[in-house]
Amino acid sequence: MTHRQRFTTILVVLLATLGFAAAAPSAATAAPAERQAVNLEVPVTGTFTDATGQAGTFAGTFTPERFAAKDGGLLAAGALTGTFTDAAGQNVGTVDQDVSMPVAVAQATCRILDLTLGPLHLDLLGLVVDLNQVHLTITAQSAPGNLLGNLLCAITHLLDGNPSAGALAALLNALLALLNP
Repeated sequence: MTHRQRFTTILVVLLATLGFAAAAPSAATAAPAERQAVNLEVPVTGTFTDATGQAGTFAGTFTPERFAAKDGGLLAAGALTGTFTDAAGQNVGTVDQDVSMPVAVAQATCRILDLTLGPLHLDLLGLVVDLNQVHLTITAQSAPGNLLGNLLCAITHLLDGNPSAGALAALLNALLALLNP
């Protein structure tokens, strides 16, 4: 799969996930439709030790506003808002500030082999072997600790020309601009 095909696939899946539908403009259209902003808030939860030494909770959202490349990695910058609640259920504080955090770019699986064998009839001196259609699919799971899966995914995508963190940040910023007019 070429870089352009991969980008197109990602874009189509993203747009389909967000519920957009592509439609050809008709001659009866008097004015272009206004784009509506898409809610990109991501829920954030966590725990902390409150003043009594017990576990308190944090509940909030992170809204990405831009992406940037730093030291070969990808960062998301945006607004973090939320509330700290102590073990007794009392609100002990809020946060509303701009933060940056690393973004993990991972490919969960890669297809290694997709093999389909048709039906087979074999007669070996009176021993008859009939085999119906066989479909063999081998995929590699790419994740931390999956040495063989990571290696095979890297080998299968060796010539794909993966984009740099800067190129990926530019692409994600362009998507943010499209989603939020």
